[in-house]
Amino acid sequence: MALLQISEPGQSPDPHQRRVAVGIDLGTTHSLVAAVRHGVAECLPDEQGRPILPSVVRYLPPEAGGAGRQIGFDALAAQVTDPANTLSSIKRLMGRKRADVVQVDQLPYTVLDRPGMATVQTVAGEKTPVEVSAEILATLRFRAEDTFDNELFGAVITVPAYFDDAQRQATKDAAKLAGIPVLRLINEPTAAAIAYGLDNASEGVYAVYDLGGGTFDISILRLTQGVFEVVSTGGDSALGGDDYDRALLTWVLTQTGQTELLNTASATDRARLLYTARQVKESISTLATDSEFIAFNAMLESGEVSFDVKLSDFTDATQALTARTMVAVRKAMRDAGLAKDDIKGVVLVGGSTRMPVVRQAVEAFFGQPPLLNLNPDEVVALGAAIQANQLAGNNPDGDLLLLDVIPLSLGIETMGGLVERIVPRNSTIPTALAQDFTTYKDGQTALALHVLQGERDLVADCRSLARFELRGIPPMAAGAARIRVTFTIDADGLLSVSAKEQGTGVEARIDVKPSYGLSDEQIATMLQESFTTAQADMKARALVEARVDADRMVEATLSALRADSDLLSADEQTAVHALMDTVRRVATGSEDAADIEAATQALAKGTEAFAAMRMNRGISRALAGTRIDAF
Repeated sequence: MALLQISEPGQSPDPHQRRVAVGIDLGTTHSLVAAVRHGVAECLPDEQGRPILPSVVRYLPPEAGGAGRQIGFDALAAQVTDPANTLSSIKRLMGRKRADVVQVDQLPYTVLDRPGMATVQTVAGEKTPVEVSAEILATLRFRAEDTFDNELFGAVITVPAYFDDAQRQATKDAAKLAGIPVLRLINEPTAAAIAYGLDNASEGVYAVYDLGGGTFDISILRLTQGVFEVVSTGGDSALGGDDYDRALLTWVLTQTGQTELLNTASATDRARLLYTARQVKESISTLATDSEFIAFNAMLESGEVSFDVKLSDFTDATQALTARTMVAVRKAMRDAGLAKDDIKGVVLVGGSTRMPVVRQAVEAFFGQPPLLNLNPDEVVALGAAIQANQLAGNNPDGDLLLLDVIPLSLGIETMGGLVERIVPRNSTIPTALAQDFTTYKDGQTALALHVLQGERDLVADCRSLARFELRGIPPMAAGAARIRVTFTIDADGLLSVSAKEQGTGVEARIDVKPSYGLSDEQIATMLQESFTTAQADMKARALVEARVDADRMVEATLSALRADSDLLSADEQTAVHALMDTVRRVATGSEDAADIEAATQALAKGTEAFAAMRMNRGISRALAGTRIDAF
């Protein structure tokens, strides 16, 4: 008798064989890879037992031979001696143009402005942030494959919650270049919540405060029996531990009267100053009292910078940065509709949360000490590993449902330069939402669609993502066609848009692979502008809508006159034209939507009798020559 080996869908046919699935935290300062082994998520160390891989790549000249690059700790050692070719904090350049990078001129390496995405000049040629990130990811991939002595089935890679489409796509491109199949991209705060929720069997509403080397995220999550629902998210993609380093350096140079070094120092000296600032920042976080100090000593080509820094000095130098994080926290709380008392616990994520100034600010705001029982450097990778293990089918009994959200609204442009939001911000993903639209003019056979991202009502105030056209619409009267526009967002937060004419089935679609480059300030200010300009936006939208309605009414009246003007006397035609002239004049000259609406209503009322006569004529023509018994 032949035996059949039966397996559950998505699981390996061999019950003794596990798929190698890992979680990767691709960080600004350092990166990690983790996996579930023996039922427990753990970070995988290198041959020296170090779980952390510095997110640093050094490129060597071609004549140096060998691999032509150093990665991780080997590259980190060259940050001061060869800063121009040693690339750190490259995550800040992912999906960005040069003009979008904050303090780009203070970086120790040369960032070039190129179409699509900025590149970095090295002795090995120009390198994109995607290529550099791929080097880091490939190193982590090899570490995982060496650990399990098996090929990698796939990885869950974490990204900041406030990464936009361009940055997420750049991350997926880097993984592809590194030969890593991406199971899913998930937000870093969500990954941290997974680790805490499963390890501690926690339930309730939690805040995840994630301050990494280059980005800050705040997420409010509701944990219920294995369901992780992101209620709201916020943050600042241009704020992290690197900024604390620069703030401390600026403060020290101000105290020593050497502020000119910020602009005049050589690349080597600038790298040495930032390296010293980071060491002082990390050391000062261990001080217990303000009577102690850490010496800031940097020997430069141009001389020496020396100053004793106390804990209170560091607090003063960086308080504006900490305040920026708390502004984002308040917004996220307002979006979630929650009070501080509703928060059961606060999770700290990222090495930068080790700073006492940060922990004190978080505890003061929420009125409770944050949770610290998991390593803040490792918690994101651990959560990603748990999710990867689930997606690979290695844990069929696991009960984990991840409900993430999008940070900014998505919509399309409508007549008059208005934005019709189809997917509101903080919508749970994956999702698909649709809305019906129609044509504006008689006989219209094509429709141009402009996809936008943002919270404002006018196209000019939002970010353009993509444009495409739907052609082949049958010529019909204005308003007769029904075009359904569908926005589909996958689990990675990436977008595709389709448009379909319901009557004929004519369809067009586009996968939105945005041109890399949403500015840091745009991300941080889009939500702020939506609140501060809400009243003005409502007024502007009402005015545009009134003008569009007025134009449509005039166009429809002209079309009717061309077809059936013989139904009206000369005086009646003159009266209708006078009403149309009034609508045109008011729509062009008035800034008050009510005035335009009143003129449009007057035209509608003045043509009611004409409309009735046209209807009667249409009925008469339809019935002419038809016998009564036919009905």
